[in-house]
Amino acid sequence: MGTLDAVALAGAATVALGGLLAAIGGGLRAGLAVQAAGMALLGAGGLAVLTGGDALGAAFRSTIGPALGLDPLSGFFLAVLALTAVPTLVFARDYLPTSPGARAVGALTAAFLLALVGVLAARDVTSFLAFWELMTLLPAAAILVARRDQAVRSAVYAYLAITHLGGAGVWIALLALAHHGALGDPSALAAAGTGAQTVVALAALIGFGTKAGFIPLHAWLPRAHPVAPAHLSALMSGMMIKVALYGLIRVEFQWIGATPRWLGLALLAIGLLSSLGGVLWALVQHELKRLLAYHSIENVGIIALGLGASLLFADAGQRTWAAIAFAAALLHVANHAIFKALLFLGAGTLERAVGGLDLDHLGGLLRRMPWAGGAFLVGSMAIAGLPPLNGFASEWLVLQSLLHVALHRPLGVALAGAVALAGLAMTAALALLCFAKVVGLVLLGPPRRAECAQAVDPPMGMRAGMVALAAMCIALGLVPGLVVPTLTGLAPGVHGTVLARHAGLVLPGTGSFPSLALGLALAVLTTALIGVRGKRRAATSPTWVCGQPVARALGWTSAGFTKPLRLVLEALLRPHRAIEVERDGGMVQSITYTGHVPSLLDAALYEPAVRAGLRAAAVARRLQSGNVRTYAAYLLGLVIGLLVLAHTGALG
Repeated sequence: MGTLDAVALAGAATVALGGLLAAIGGGLRAGLAVQAAGMALLGAGGLAVLTGGDALGAAFRSTIGPALGLDPLSGFFLAVLALTAVPTLVFARDYLPTSPGARAVGALTAAFLLALVGVLAARDVTSFLAFWELMTLLPAAAILVARRDQAVRSAVYAYLAITHLGGAGVWIALLALAHHGALGDPSALAAAGTGAQTVVALAALIGFGTKAGFIPLHAWLPRAHPVAPAHLSALMSGMMIKVALYGLIRVEFQWIGATPRWLGLALLAIGLLSSLGGVLWALVQHELKRLLAYHSIENVGIIALGLGASLLFADAGQRTWAAIAFAAALLHVANHAIFKALLFLGAGTLERAVGGLDLDHLGGLLRRMPWAGGAFLVGSMAIAGLPPLNGFASEWLVLQSLLHVALHRPLGVALAGAVALAGLAMTAALALLCFAKVVGLVLLGPPRRAECAQAVDPPMGMRAGMVALAAMCIALGLVPGLVVPTLTGLAPGVHGTVLARHAGLVLPGTGSFPSLALGLALAVLTTALIGVRGKRRAATSPTWVCGQPVARALGWTSAGFTKPLRLVLEALLRPHRAIEVERDGGMVQSITYTGHVPSLLDAALYEPAVRAGLRAAAVARRLQSGNVRTYAAYLLGLVIGLLVLAHTGALG
């Protein structure tokens, strides 16, 4: 056994040991610390495989398993998992002990992490599908242990129903690949013909896309992620949906052979729909964790745009830009995992401090929680794509890739690239608007509740986990050029790297992004402005509210912040409003306004499907009479029908 094999095995065993310790009375904090140590070992092994370029353990095979191993692509995802999981587990040491069912949730967290690692390390179809199902079921069990109210049970049911129905595509794709002996051998599926390739490509797109949260298969995500404990939300949104993208990349980029052009266009369309749809629905949300869940949909859409551009470049024989677009997608995988984990941990911290996450009942938390609020501010700036943080670096790479699709392709594909480019620009602008709203309502301004005025920073472990993730957002934004060349080497058909290493991003035939210099310039400018300002304070003056007494009810709300946009997009969003006017003798005493923006896909797709399923269940229920003679008649009819079919076939 080599050194890396020993490190990976020790890491997995350490995580398992941490899960056992967490289940023992009094061992929860120690168990979470041991889990963090195990994930650090696994991350070190993944990073070594990524940078070394050599495979570890077994190779992919289509025979019955089990077989486990790592190659540079799975090593990258394993390293990102560790970067996300270690700070999350450090956070959980102080967050989880006061939560309901803490010991069981701690043990299930270890099992969930091992399932994620198992999907990345699986090298045969049996192991992959087994770990895939565990990855789906374990977080559902943890959520139900932590919370047992009816709303949570309904959310978990929707999560399991949608991911299993859509996830059937994963089984179809993997079993078809195994049948043709195409795991790790794209020529085998190519020999089976374009029909087999199309079936596998579509099944994988549906199956993995459902778990990744692509629109219109996303409905489970804004239901399940908000009801999970904070550290589990961070892992689900940060890494579980990325592991689904790992499976999609494996199938669509490596195992189906020559990738058809339509698949690249499909990924562009799905990415555009998911990114724009996700950010639009996020904008109209009033609850912070639900808003963050919709932003996960937006960001997997951005990743899909990068992957689609990579396939289109590869189809045109432009290997350099195919590798750059592929690296852009992978960089956004890492960046989104980090800043989304940070934001969900921040949401959990704020909820623990003030007792709720309704945006209209928060405020003033940056001054009262400087560590947690400051880290949350960094995550908000990163997800909004502000330079020089990591979200901007990967979005800039995806944007450059789409720009080159629009400039250097046949007319039809160039138009698709131009539309996707415009959509990404709109997505970035709307994300900035959304997090301007979040920061303004949550961190700035006066506290809107007594709990906000009394909030304090969380314990050291929770602060440390958030600050570590915030530091990663800054580091990856300042020196992305040290990472991107390695990621270009992971693109299919590329041997070695296609870009030189720089702190910033220098691309062939286009502009560059000197991120480190920009970051240092902003730091110097900020320091200078603080020095010039000194201790001076702005003079206070009365607030004019049309002669009315100043009251919290007259402050900005989440709905008021986005009202102009909702009016512009009213035909698309179709908001529901209700106004109640109370009168006394003809005089208006009070006016009550309520409104919400429904999910049109729920109304058009999922609700009819649920109604049809319930009707079918009612019919099936009537067949269950409880009479043994009736069941015997059913069986006799089935046998007779099969005999008739067999006889007809024999005659034919």
